[in-house]
Amino acid sequence: MLFKFFLSDILPIRSDNYPELFFDEHIEEIRQRTFQTIIFLGLLMILAFCFVKPIVGILQVPVSNIKFFQLSPGEYFLSTLKISFYTGLSFGIPVLLSQLMFFLAPGLNENEKKTTFGLLTFSVILLFLGLIFSYKILIPAAVKFFISYNDEVIEPLWSFEEYFGFISVLFFGTSLVFQIPIIQIILCLIKVITPKSMFSVWRYMILFATIIGAVLTPSADPITQILLSSALFFLYLAGCFISLILTEKSFSF
Repeated sequence: MLFKFFLSDILPIRSDNYPELFFDEHIEEIRQRTFQTIIFLGLLMILAFCFVKPIVGILQVPVSNIKFFQLSPGEYFLSTLKISFYTGLSFGIPVLLSQLMFFLAPGLNENEKKTTFGLLTFSVILLFLGLIFSYKILIPAAVKFFISYNDEVIEPLWSFEEYFGFISVLFFGTSLVFQIPIIQIILCLIKVITPKSMFSVWRYMILFATIIGAVLTPSADPITQILLSSALFFLYLAGCFISLILTEKSFSF
Protein backbone atom coordinates (compact mmCIF):
# COMPACT_ATOMS: atom_id res chain seq x y z
CA MET A 1 0.00 0.00 0.00
CA LEU A 2 1.20 3.47 -0.83
CA PHE A 3 2.13 5.94 1.87
CA LYS A 4 -0.87 7.98 2.95
CA PHE A 5 0.40 11.42 2.11
CA PHE A 6 -2.63 12.95 0.43
CA LEU A 7 -2.89 16.65 -0.28
CA SER A 8 -6.66 16.38 0.10
CA ASP A 9 -6.18 15.59 3.79
CA ILE A 10 -5.03 19.11 4.57
CA LEU A 11 -6.97 21.16 2.05
CA PRO A 12 -10.31 22.71 3.07
CA ILE A 13 -12.69 20.05 1.72
CA ARG A 14 -16.32 19.67 2.72
CA SER A 15 -16.75 17.15 5.51
CA ASP A 16 -19.41 15.19 3.52
CA ASN A 17 -16.68 14.15 1.06
CA TYR A 18 -15.16 11.97 3.77
CA PRO A 19 -16.93 8.65 4.35
CA GLU A 20 -17.69 7.90 7.97
CA LEU A 21 -15.37 5.20 9.26
CA PHE A 22 -16.12 2.59 11.87
CA PHE A 23 -13.94 2.11 14.93
CA ASP A 24 -12.13 -0.92 13.51
CA GLU A 25 -11.40 1.03 10.31
CA HIS A 26 -9.78 3.82 12.37
CA ILE A 27 -7.67 1.20 14.14
CA GLU A 28 -6.65 -0.25 10.78
CA GLU A 29 -5.66 3.20 9.52
CA ILE A 30 -3.56 3.81 12.65
CA ARG A 31 -1.88 0.43 12.16
CA GLN A 32 -1.08 1.19 8.52
CA ARG A 33 0.27 4.67 9.25
CA THR A 34 2.37 3.36 12.14
CA PHE A 35 3.82 0.57 10.00
CA GLN A 36 4.62 2.93 7.13
CA THR A 37 6.22 5.45 9.47
CA ILE A 38 8.42 2.78 11.06
CA ILE A 39 9.58 1.65 7.60
CA PHE A 40 10.38 5.23 6.61
CA LEU A 41 12.30 5.85 9.85
CA GLY A 42 14.20 2.61 9.33
CA LEU A 43 15.22 3.69 5.82
CA LEU A 44 16.42 7.04 7.17
CA MET A 45 18.50 5.30 9.85
CA ILE A 46 20.05 2.95 7.29
CA LEU A 47 20.84 5.92 5.05
CA ALA A 48 22.41 7.74 8.00
CA PHE A 49 24.55 4.69 8.80
CA CYS A 50 25.79 4.57 5.19
CA PHE A 51 27.01 8.16 5.57
CA VAL A 52 27.94 7.97 9.24
CA LYS A 53 31.57 9.04 8.76
CA PRO A 54 30.66 12.45 7.29
CA ILE A 55 28.09 12.84 10.09
CA VAL A 56 30.75 12.04 12.71
CA GLY A 57 33.01 14.59 11.04
CA ILE A 58 30.28 17.22 11.35
CA LEU A 59 29.78 16.39 15.03
CA GLN A 60 33.52 16.73 15.65
CA VAL A 61 33.78 20.22 14.14
CA PRO A 62 33.16 22.03 17.47
CA VAL A 63 36.08 20.08 19.02
CA SER A 64 38.45 19.82 16.07
CA ASN A 65 41.46 20.37 18.35
CA ILE A 66 40.54 17.47 20.68
CA LYS A 67 41.80 13.92 20.28
CA PHE A 68 39.35 11.08 20.91
CA PHE A 69 39.98 7.54 22.11
CA GLN A 70 37.90 4.39 22.58
CA LEU A 71 37.99 2.23 25.69
CA SER A 72 37.05 -0.98 23.86
CA PRO A 73 37.34 -2.25 20.26
CA GLY A 74 33.61 -1.97 19.60
CA GLU A 75 32.97 1.38 21.29
CA TYR A 76 33.20 3.49 18.13
CA PHE A 77 30.99 1.05 16.20
CA LEU A 78 28.28 1.21 18.86
CA SER A 79 28.56 4.99 18.88
CA THR A 80 28.01 5.13 15.11
CA LEU A 81 24.91 2.95 15.51
CA LYS A 82 23.53 5.40 18.07
CA ILE A 83 24.38 8.35 15.82
CA SER A 84 22.57 6.70 12.91
CA PHE A 85 19.54 6.00 15.09
CA TYR A 86 19.24 9.54 16.43
CA THR A 87 19.94 11.10 13.04
CA GLY A 88 17.23 9.07 11.35
CA LEU A 89 14.80 9.79 14.18
CA SER A 90 15.53 13.53 14.09
CA PHE A 91 15.00 13.86 10.34
CA GLY A 92 11.95 11.58 10.59
CA ILE A 93 10.10 13.84 13.02
CA PRO A 94 8.42 15.77 10.15
CA VAL A 95 7.12 12.41 8.89
CA LEU A 96 5.69 11.56 12.33
CA LEU A 97 3.99 14.95 12.63
CA SER A 98 2.60 14.86 9.09
CA GLN A 99 1.14 11.39 9.57
CA LEU A 100 -0.57 12.59 12.75
CA MET A 101 -1.90 15.63 10.91
CA PHE A 102 -3.24 13.54 8.01
CA PHE A 103 -4.97 11.18 10.43
CA LEU A 104 -6.73 14.02 12.28
CA ALA A 105 -7.50 16.17 9.22
CA PRO A 106 -10.83 14.55 8.17
CA GLY A 107 -12.34 15.39 11.57
CA LEU A 108 -11.35 19.08 11.50
CA ASN A 109 -13.08 22.03 9.95
CA GLU A 110 -11.37 24.43 7.55
CA ASN A 111 -10.13 26.84 10.23
CA GLU A 112 -8.83 24.02 12.44
CA LYS A 113 -6.96 22.45 9.51
CA LYS A 114 -5.17 25.71 8.75
CA THR A 115 -4.28 26.21 12.41
CA THR A 116 -3.09 22.62 12.89
CA PHE A 117 -1.03 22.68 9.69
CA GLY A 118 0.56 25.98 10.73
CA LEU A 119 1.40 24.66 14.22
CA LEU A 120 2.99 21.48 12.87
CA THR A 121 5.03 23.43 10.34
CA PHE A 122 6.11 25.90 13.03
CA SER A 123 7.02 23.00 15.34
CA VAL A 124 9.31 21.43 12.73
CA ILE A 125 10.97 24.80 12.05
CA LEU A 126 11.56 25.32 15.78
CA LEU A 127 12.96 21.80 16.08
CA PHE A 128 15.67 22.41 13.50
CA LEU A 129 16.34 25.90 14.84
CA GLY A 130 16.94 24.29 18.22
CA LEU A 131 19.39 21.79 16.73
CA ILE A 132 21.25 24.60 14.94
CA PHE A 133 21.33 26.70 18.12
CA SER A 134 22.76 23.78 20.05
CA TYR A 135 25.35 22.95 17.38
CA LYS A 136 26.46 26.49 16.60
CA ILE A 137 26.27 28.12 20.04
CA LEU A 138 25.78 25.78 23.01
CA ILE A 139 28.27 23.03 22.16
CA PRO A 140 31.12 25.38 21.10
CA ALA A 141 30.55 27.51 24.23
CA ALA A 142 30.66 24.48 26.54
CA VAL A 143 33.72 23.01 24.82
CA LYS A 144 35.56 26.35 24.87
CA PHE A 145 34.83 26.74 28.58
CA PHE A 146 36.16 23.29 29.52
CA ILE A 147 39.24 23.57 27.32
CA SER A 148 40.15 27.00 28.69
CA TYR A 149 39.48 25.88 32.27
CA ASN A 150 41.75 22.83 31.89
CA ASP A 151 44.39 24.71 29.93
CA GLU A 152 47.99 24.01 31.03
CA VAL A 153 46.78 21.54 33.66
CA ILE A 154 45.22 18.53 31.90
CA GLU A 155 45.80 17.30 28.35
CA PRO A 156 42.37 17.17 26.62
CA LEU A 157 41.84 13.56 25.56
CA TRP A 158 38.16 12.62 25.44
CA SER A 159 36.19 9.43 24.95
CA PHE A 160 34.09 9.69 21.81
CA GLU A 161 31.28 7.76 23.52
CA GLU A 162 31.19 10.29 26.37
CA TYR A 163 31.38 13.23 23.96
CA PHE A 164 28.49 11.92 21.89
CA GLY A 165 26.44 11.37 25.06
CA PHE A 166 27.17 14.94 26.06
CA ILE A 167 26.07 16.52 22.79
CA SER A 168 23.04 14.19 22.53
CA VAL A 169 21.68 15.52 25.82
CA LEU A 170 22.27 19.08 24.62
CA PHE A 171 20.51 18.41 21.32
CA PHE A 172 17.56 16.76 23.06
CA GLY A 173 17.24 19.42 25.76
CA THR A 174 17.44 22.27 23.26
CA SER A 175 14.84 20.63 21.01
CA LEU A 176 12.43 20.45 23.95
CA VAL A 177 13.07 24.06 24.94
CA PHE A 178 12.38 25.30 21.42
CA GLN A 179 8.90 23.74 21.52
CA ILE A 180 7.81 26.08 24.33
CA PRO A 181 6.01 28.53 21.95
CA ILE A 182 3.99 25.66 20.46
CA ILE A 183 2.75 24.64 23.91
CA GLN A 184 1.85 28.24 24.72
CA ILE A 185 -0.08 28.70 21.47
CA ILE A 186 -2.04 25.47 21.94
CA LEU A 187 -2.96 26.38 25.52
CA CYS A 188 -4.16 29.79 24.35
CA LEU A 189 -6.15 28.40 21.42
CA ILE A 190 -8.02 25.96 23.67
CA LYS A 191 -8.54 28.81 26.16
CA VAL A 192 -6.70 27.23 29.08
CA ILE A 193 -4.60 30.37 29.54
CA THR A 194 -4.53 33.84 27.99
CA PRO A 195 -1.61 35.88 26.60
CA LYS A 196 -2.27 38.48 29.29
CA SER A 197 -1.80 35.91 32.06
CA MET A 198 1.42 34.67 30.46
CA PHE A 199 2.82 38.19 30.25
CA SER A 200 1.94 38.77 33.92
CA VAL A 201 4.20 35.94 35.16
CA TRP A 202 7.34 36.89 33.24
CA ARG A 203 9.29 37.36 36.49
CA TYR A 204 8.53 33.81 37.58
CA MET A 205 9.48 32.62 34.10
CA ILE A 206 13.00 33.96 34.60
CA LEU A 207 13.38 31.71 37.67
CA PHE A 208 11.77 28.77 35.85
CA ALA A 209 14.06 29.24 32.83
CA THR A 210 17.11 29.29 35.10
CA ILE A 211 16.07 26.03 36.77
CA ILE A 212 15.27 24.31 33.47
CA GLY A 213 18.56 25.49 31.97
CA ALA A 214 20.43 23.96 34.90
CA VAL A 215 18.51 20.68 34.67
CA LEU A 216 18.74 20.17 30.89
CA THR A 217 22.42 21.00 30.46
CA PRO A 218 24.59 17.91 31.00
CA SER A 219 27.57 19.94 32.23
CA ALA A 220 28.01 22.20 35.22
CA ASP A 221 29.49 25.14 33.30
CA PRO A 222 27.58 28.41 33.79
CA ILE A 223 28.00 29.55 30.17
CA THR A 224 25.87 26.75 28.70
CA GLN A 225 23.24 27.11 31.41
CA ILE A 226 22.94 30.86 30.91
CA LEU A 227 22.67 30.51 27.12
CA LEU A 228 19.98 27.83 27.34
CA SER A 229 18.05 29.72 30.04
CA SER A 230 18.17 32.93 28.00
CA ALA A 231 16.94 31.11 24.89
CA LEU A 232 14.07 29.59 26.88
CA PHE A 233 13.00 32.98 28.26
CA PHE A 234 13.08 34.74 24.88
CA LEU A 235 11.17 31.83 23.31
CA TYR A 236 8.59 32.21 26.06
CA LEU A 237 8.19 35.90 25.23
CA ALA A 238 7.92 35.05 21.53
CA GLY A 239 5.21 32.52 22.34
CA CYS A 240 3.33 35.19 24.30
CA PHE A 241 3.39 37.65 21.39
CA ILE A 242 2.40 35.02 18.81
CA SER A 243 -0.44 33.79 21.04
CA LEU A 244 -1.63 37.38 21.44
CA ILE A 245 -1.70 37.90 17.67
CA LEU A 246 -3.57 34.63 17.05
CA THR A 247 -6.17 35.24 19.75
CA GLU A 248 -6.81 38.75 18.43
CA LYS A 249 -7.51 37.24 15.03
CA SER A 250 -9.96 34.84 16.74
CA PHE A 251 -8.25 31.60 15.74
CA SER A 252 -9.58 28.89 18.00
CA PHE A 253 -10.44 25.21 18.09
